[in-house]
Amino acid sequence: MSNLKKTYNEKFKPQIQKDLGLANVMDVPHLEKIIVNMGLGEALQNGKLIDAGVEQLRIITGQQPVVTRSKKAISNFKLREGVPIGVRVTLRGNRMYEFFERLVSFALPRVRDFKGLSAKSFDGRGNYTLGLKEQLIFPEIDFDKIEHVKGMNITICTSAQSDDAGKVLLKSMGFPLRN
Repeated sequence: MSNLKKTYNEKFKPQIQKDLGLANVMDVPHLEKIIVNMGLGEALQNGKLIDAGVEQLRIITGQQPVVTRSKKAISNFKLREGVPIGVRVTLRGNRMYEFFERLVSFALPRVRDFKGLSAKSFDGRGNYTLGLKEQLIFPEIDFDKIEHVKGMNITICTSAQSDDAGKVLLKSMGFPLRN
């Protein structure tokens, strides 16, 4: 069991229950999954970008990514159906907690001019999505082996029923949301 999960169960869960005024401990929101998605639209011209994206996402998350393919053809983008255009990883369990801890403790503080994340990126159901401009903020990535700087989207899915409950959950777990 990861340290963050243990701390959540022992320390954060009772505090969140008290903050939200919940009678039942089973109603306390928790992290369900984290989805890391890297869109690689340039892979249409350079097929090696998919392999590089798979390798980098595997290093960052510790799990083998899935290659995402286009669902339909779009002639303006010279895109055919079934062409690889990105990579995605869904993290659950201990790997999810370890990734969340590394994201909050190591990666986000390495972002240039970081003043916290916007609290407006919730989706209405307590899930939070953030976009990163470069994969170099993760300490696992070797700067010399990077050919192209690529961004990624990270979606943190919670069991919260509202944005306010999701905000309380993420803030209590040390997520750097600005007011």
